[in-house]
Amino acid sequence: MEAKFKEYAKLLVEVGVNIQKGQTLVIGSPVDCAWFARLCARAAYAAGCREVVMRWSDDELTREKYLHAEDSVFDSLPAWQAEFDNGYARQGAAFLHISARDPENLVGVDPDRIARSQRSSGEALREYRELTMSNTVPWCIGSIPIPSWARKVFPGCPEDEAVEKLWEAIFQTVRVDGSGAAVDRWREHLAGLKDHMDRLNGLNLESLHYTNSLGTDLTIRLPEGHIWAAGSSATKSGLPFIANMPTEEVFTAPLRNGVDGVVCSSMPLVHNGVVIDKIRFQVKEGKIVETSAQTGEDALKAAITLDEGASYFGEVALVPYDSPISRQKLLYYNTLFDENASCHLAFGEAYPECLRGGAEMSKEERKARGLNDSITHVDFMVGTADLSITGKTRDGREVPVFVDGNFAW
Repeated sequence: MEAKFKEYAKLLVEVGVNIQKGQTLVIGSPVDCAWFARLCARAAYAAGCREVVMRWSDDELTREKYLHAEDSVFDSLPAWQAEFDNGYARQGAAFLHISARDPENLVGVDPDRIARSQRSSGEALREYRELTMSNTVPWCIGSIPIPSWARKVFPGCPEDEAVEKLWEAIFQTVRVDGSGAAVDRWREHLAGLKDHMDRLNGLNLESLHYTNSLGTDLTIRLPEGHIWAAGSSATKSGLPFIANMPTEEVFTAPLRNGVDGVVCSSMPLVHNGVVIDKIRFQVKEGKIVETSAQTGEDALKAAITLDEGASYFGEVALVPYDSPISRQKLLYYNTLFDENASCHLAFGEAYPECLRGGAEMSKEERKARGLNDSITHVDFMVGTADLSITGKTRDGREVPVFVDGNFAW
């Protein structure tokens, strides 16, 4: 296991964020994961990193704050916290996020407090978000097990066994086995994603029509000049990085006002420490106009009203039903993994890289070209074994994109 831990840390640092000599690395990590964050720091210094800067978080203290802090606390972000993220991004630092949370940590917390906190931090961190979303600086999200999360994924197992099982499942998703071959496996995997990406870009699609037995019947128009992306991204200076490890998706941006119909979730969504299940959205001219969920509905309604753009869509992502993560038949209760087991959509901000020349455009120019702008970006899963997606090309042809949950080619 020690060899796997070190290989995984090295993969996140050298391939995920692709740390450069003389570059600063900011690591965001739960305190529960401090031992693994240290492995990542050692890997970064071994690669020539200038400095590793830590930003710690703690589930229990976060919950205590939302439950008991003075109400006004949630309406502003301290200037030093804003300058931390904005400042390091401005300097060209790389950002590694270790995502490991109790999926139900904020059950019972007032959704309004969470929404106000997100709104104030979103406004204060606009510079950071612009620099990361436009790939000006490299960033990567990875994950390791913590007991509270592992117990949710494997509820019938003793805690130690649940953590061990979750480790093995995660290692499979990131192609780590302790042999040191993960980098070569990732090169092969990225080549496969690129093949799907190239095929989709070659179709020059105008729209996608989704249908399945859950009740999804949704038409998504795509902006003129849209680009499908996958796997590896690149900074404006041309350095490759992988924003999500694992990743199995090929994605683009929808036209902001070009989404119409009904879409139903296929898997639970964990958002802000609450499990939201059986989501149903009615969408008209891009905007979510009706919302329901079997559980977590208040949290969902707070999420899609965070700002004006939160009720519009920012991402369309295709993942085969028989992808490696889907074949594990695990519900991770963590979007980093669950979104890579299923086709998904995201409400909120669009990625500038999904529009030709988008990274060099101003926000106003991107909005004029049909990309959504928001302080949030939330993925939810819609893929099923019977999902059908039919594309319509700009010269009027209809082409199958997904048949029975998988790519048609």
